[in-house]
Amino acid sequence: MKGATITWALKNILHRKMRSSLTVLSILIGVMAIFALVSFGLGIKNYMDVLAEDMGIDKLFIQAKGAGAPGTDESFYLSEGDINFVRKIKGVSDVAAFYVKVAEITQGKETKYAFAMGYDPADTKLVEEALTVDIEKGRQLKKGDVKKVLLGYNYQFENKYFKKEISIGDKIEINGEKLEVIGFYGQVGNAQDDSNIYMTLEGMESIFDDITGKYGWGLIRADKNEDPEALADKIQEKLRKYKGQEEGKEDFYVQTFADALATFSNIIGILNTILYVIALISLIVAFVNIMNVMYTAVIERTKEIGILKAVGAKNGDIFTIFVFESGFLGMLGGAAGILFGWAIASLGGLIASSAGYPLLTPIFPWYLIAGCLAFAFFVGALAGFLPALQASKQNVADALRYE
Repeated sequence: MKGATITWALKNILHRKMRSSLTVLSILIGVMAIFALVSFGLGIKNYMDVLAEDMGIDKLFIQAKGAGAPGTDESFYLSEGDINFVRKIKGVSDVAAFYVKVAEITQGKETKYAFAMGYDPADTKLVEEALTVDIEKGRQLKKGDVKKVLLGYNYQFENKYFKKEISIGDKIEINGEKLEVIGFYGQVGNAQDDSNIYMTLEGMESIFDDITGKYGWGLIRADKNEDPEALADKIQEKLRKYKGQEEGKEDFYVQTFADALATFSNIIGILNTILYVIALISLIVAFVNIMNVMYTAVIERTKEIGILKAVGAKNGDIFTIFVFESGFLGMLGGAAGILFGWAIASLGGLIASSAGYPLLTPIFPWYLIAGCLAFAFFVGALAGFLPALQASKQNVADALRYE
């Protein structure tokens, strides 16, 4: 492309500042929405990748079917016999069984509800690996800790869960029983998990009625050289036969962590696709707007086109001027959209993090910036293609006589 052609195109854009600004604004909105949404989508994917790496690929979970969270529907549970049977299946290395209940938690005059989870301290390593948690303050639960409790990350701070922060050694009331706080888990990444409370199996049995031996779910570690997918199928088949249930009518299910994460990723992917479509609609509007502006520019500059051709400009030069103008306007809108999208996504990430959802942290890789910029230029150039074609085919004599 000749330098003079580019210079001419840029002068025309500057000459029509108001129209150029409105055209840039129209594409800015679409690119801003796409940039912000994709940055969140990439952030969630990055979080899921890190989570999968931290959990390890050798984990599975077994869960009782039923309404609501596992273990909260008392009609469905895994029995002590179920858990012991699974432990004996070839390929199973470890099993950690959990009680899960909704607990009433009271601090001073405040009362709230959160999930209480009970597990055997002997299974601590498997629990921490699978739940991707580590002790941040205090100590882990140990056998005999009936009246002691570990709390999630959020309880350590003012106005994060309760108005007043909780410290190690404090007493909190759970289902009417006073328990001593012995430690806090680190941040998981979502408000619910960071508000869980953790107890020993005996501790749960002491404050919840009729739960002994009724587990909501269990964590399973596969043997070193065992395929988790194959092991999940084996456990499903063997436990179904052990319980005397028909295939497809089991009151439990077994799933690998990889499958669970894939399911979650698919749901996020569907939601993102819907949002992307909405954002693309605004880009279609911008596309039509740029095309309309360029058609108008061709009509207004008909005589100018005639003069350019009279002094030696070729059809390709005229075509290039108009395509470059529309593409440049698209690129300007894209650059501004990236800037505003970055600001909105960053602010949204800060709000999500302060609300206890650091998994909703956007990321801005170079290929996202370059891709949005190139896409905006392409949309602009494509919108200007037909008007530019029309301009390049103008007859010199007719164009010079145009008033």
